Amino acid sequence: MLAAGTKSVAAPIAEPPDTAAGRLWKQIVGPVEPFLDAVASRLAEQVRAFDPGVQAYADYALNGQGKQLRPALVALTAEALGTPGEAHVTAATIIEMVHLATLVHDDIMDEAELRRGRLTLAANWGNEIAVLFGDCLFARALELAASFPTPEVCRAVAAATNTVCAGELLQTQHRRNFPVSQREYFKVLEMKTAELFALSCDLSAFASGATAAQRTALRAYGMAFGTAYQLYDDCLDLFGVESQAKKSLGTDLAKGKLTLPVLQLWKKAQPADRQRLEHLVQQWEPGALAEVVTLLNLYGTIEPSLAVVHQYLAQAGACLHGWPDTPGRAGLLGVTEFLARQTDLLAARFR
Repeated sequence: MLAAGTKSVAAPIAEPPDTAAGRLWKQIVGPVEPFLDAVASRLAEQVRAFDPGVQAYADYALNGQGKQLRPALVALTAEALGTPGEAHVTAATIIEMVHLATLVHDDIMDEAELRRGRLTLAANWGNEIAVLFGDCLFARALELAASFPTPEVCRAVAAATNTVCAGELLQTQHRRNFPVSQREYFKVLEMKTAELFALSCDLSAFASGATAAQRTALRAYGMAFGTAYQLYDDCLDLFGVESQAKKSLGTDLAKGKLTLPVLQLWKKAQPADRQRLEHLVQQWEPGALAEVVTLLNLYGTIEPSLAVVHQYLAQAGACLHGWPDTPGRAGLLGVTEFLARQTDLLAARFR
């Protein structure tokens, strides 16, 4: 999520180079495309909820979303339990607005100029406008959550928003701070990224009238998948190919973000190489990425890091063990299969 200078942020999962994975992704999202269209329309409608003086910012932010992975999880969860309805569309809209608010604020902290191929809100209107409008998005999401007949939804959204923001704070505290423990690293992943995936599954299950056990299992699925997704993205930033990833790479280290491969390298490295790594990260300069990647290769941190992605994906799939074989369950498992394929493609570059 962190970047230096100009960056372009990819869609939730970048399109793969192999056609088989591309077909798999279309098979997963194809059945829920009408739902995603409904969420996109609902997001566009939210523009009118803002004061006329800020509607230009709202239109820019709410009509530039990517592949809507979190709304897709809402839809697939609903189909695993029954049929999506208006409550699910509203829940997905709320979660996507929270997510978009975090992106607006991320772009300010990252000094990012581009997101998904166009200027960020901050680059267009300045940091002050972007900070305030990001706050407006958070507030509007909570206002929508309060429209449910029960306060449980509003409490869940508020708690998740607090968790995400706290995770970003912890990540900022850990910048360039050797050594960060792997336990702390995964805690940040769960808080800043996986929490909204978990919320997507949990609120969808709630709207479907799921049992407490079903909600617990689906929330655990979202947490495990969200952690795997962010870990994969962290590895992609170091080991990917920009033309395939559709975003600038090496941006995490440029901002001092210590991801799992780097933490493993620091732990394995000889004293001289460890000292060199610390210097490169703390005194970052253009071209330092190539030297870091050389060290990562030397100490074999690539495949072990990607293996952890598979561990979390297996954990996510296990949460659905014994569930009825519905299209929604197949879709949720398909999402994990897709990310597993992407992970294998990344690992194959170094075999």
